[in-house]
Order: sequence, then C-alpha cells, then structure tokens
Amino acid sequence: MAVSASAAEVADRLRAVCRDVRVEEPLHRHVTFRIGGPADVLAVPRSRDELRDVALELFGRGIPFIALGAGSNVLVSDLGIRGVVVKIGKGVDRVRIEGTTVVAESGAGLPALARQVAGRGLSGLEFSAGIPASVGGAVVMNAGAHGHAMAEVVHSVRAVLPDGDQVLPAGALEFAYRTSRLQTMPCVVLEATLHLMRSDPAQVRARTDDWLRRRGETQPLGPPSSGCVFRNPPGDHAGRLVDLAGGKRLTVGGARVSELHANYILNDGRATAADVISLMHKVSALVAEKFGVWLEPEIKFLGEFPAHSES
Repeated sequence: MAVSASAAEVADRLRAVCRDVRVEEPLHRHVTFRIGGPADVLAVPRSRDELRDVALELFGRGIPFIALGAGSNVLVSDLGIRGVVVKIGKGVDRVRIEGTTVVAESGAGLPALARQVAGRGLSGLEFSAGIPASVGGAVVMNAGAHGHAMAEVVHSVRAVLPDGDQVLPAGALEFAYRTSRLQTMPCVVLEATLHLMRSDPAQVRARTDDWLRRRGETQPLGPPSSGCVFRNPPGDHAGRLVDLAGGKRLTVGGARVSELHANYILNDGRATAADVISLMHKVSALVAEKFGVWLEPEIKFLGEFPAHSES
C-alpha cells in the first residue's frame, strides 16, 4: 500500500529530529512473535535525546503514536498499524550503576541487565533474566516471573509527557498485576531508576542461572512467541487450566498451543495474527466450558483487528 501524503509529511517532520525514520516498515521484523503488517511510519531513535525529541514532536503536533520496545507481549494486526510507531532499543540502552542504584535507559535489554547486575553482586533482578523485554516495556507492563515483578525494584521513572520530562516516583505508578498507570497516561519512558540489594556475587549469579534453567525447562524457547498470552485468573494459572481443558496442541493455521507450556502460542513460521486470535478464542471457549472461567488476554493487541467470528 502506498504511503499516504499525511504519513509522508509526518515522516519528513520526524527526520528533522531522528536519523532513522522508515515508511511502510514491516513490523514482523520488530516483534518476538514475528507477526504483523507494516507501520505507516516507524521512527527508531538512536539516543535518549532523540527519543525525547521524537516524543515531544509527536505530542506537540497531536499525532498519536505507539511506543514499542523489544516487541514481546504484543500481537500486531496483519493489517499493520496506521500511524506512527516509535521503536525503542539500540542506542537508548545505556546503564549506569552507582552503589545499589541502577539507572537503565528504556531500550536496555532486561535479561542482559539482570546478568550485568548479578555480576556486580546486586540482588533483586534475578527473576527477570529470562524475560525477553526492554526495561521500559517491563516497567510499563510490570513484567514478572517466579512470583516477583518489576514493582519490587523500581524507585522512579523518567518519562516524556506532553509538557516535557518528568520524574515519576514508584508510588505514583499504580503498579498491579501486569499493569501500571503508565499504560493509560500519554508518556514515553526514557529511563528507570532501580534500587537493588548488595549480595554475594556468586550467590546472585547462581540464583539467576537457576531461574534461567527452570525457564528453559518449563517454557518454550524455540518457535517465535509473545510470551504468556493469557492473564492468570485469581488463585490459579492460565496454563494449568488450558492444559486440563485439553487445549494443548490445538492449532489454527500456523499458530499452535505449546506442548511444554499451555499459556504460550507458537508461530510455526507462517502464522498470521488472525490465526492467533482464532486460536485464543478456541482455547478460551474450552476453559470456559470446563471451568466456567473466561481467560483474559495478557498480550496487547496493536493495530486494527476485525471483530472475531465463530463461524
């Protein structure tokens, strides 16, 4: 599809503040699911200052946009995303460590950060070593594993709001299970300040390695996926319910439920977003029929999705 004049104009404006701006960029290249159509405009800031300038330019002109980190925990429509996507990663990934305080830019990879601080004998991020997320995305999502979550270590966040930079203390972020206030307010995370604890480096590395080992044993690491697709119901686990309802190995097109962890949907290389949506509905219906529980999605849907039809 040809880029509209308005999209081309937006791209030109963004090129004044960002070196890497692309039009009609396929988004399957930028998400862990390897699924999704093109973005009208994709801006890829290569520094924290560029990210700030891009966000202020878009806010100032009233142009809606989506911020994308490592691209896990999302499903992009086969139709792509009309408008602007800001991809935050390489170049916006510097980390400063001062004592037990870590200041990480939003594009820093969470697994790499977990290993880095473990080597310094800093405890608190061991749980995150296997989460394929950027720091910014993990904070916004309050990502977690093994009964722990980012809310335990976040001290504050520096973000760009429509009226400029602002430091938001953890108490203002309203962290809850897999969510935060950052999901509903107009902002872009620039960096997060984390408070960790001093510990023995060998012990921190051992705990980190143990959690990575357990993740490898219980979660699929092969075909592309987005991570867990459903939120855990109160007092239970979505994967357990899907398994007991007979949902393992269900397939739709190129999408299938993982045999190792039933809360994962895998892309065999040809799956579409429509396949994933249809499979999610099949799985949810099975669980609802057997247990009377309707599973809620944990992954975020980006772009335009046609209404699901059971026919």
